[in-house]
Amino acid sequence: MSATETDASNEVLTIDEAAAILRISRNAAYAAARQWRVTGGEHGIPCIEIGRTLRVPRADLDRLLGRSS
Repeated sequence: MSATETDASNEVLTIDEAAAILRISRNAAYAAARQWRVTGGEHGIPCIEIGRTLRVPRADLDRLLGRSS
């Protein structure tokens, strides 16, 4: 795996990884991601859909948690 691939893997998280950071269950994380998509990004966990998978951009999660970039 190249350095670029390693850096890119830190840029997006799986729903399970985001759930662990947020200390919520996997089901709650999927529900929050679904809510984000339905409300146009007003509520829930920010996510992007790639094919049939959902990914959470690390920068968006950090902003949600009030962390500076």
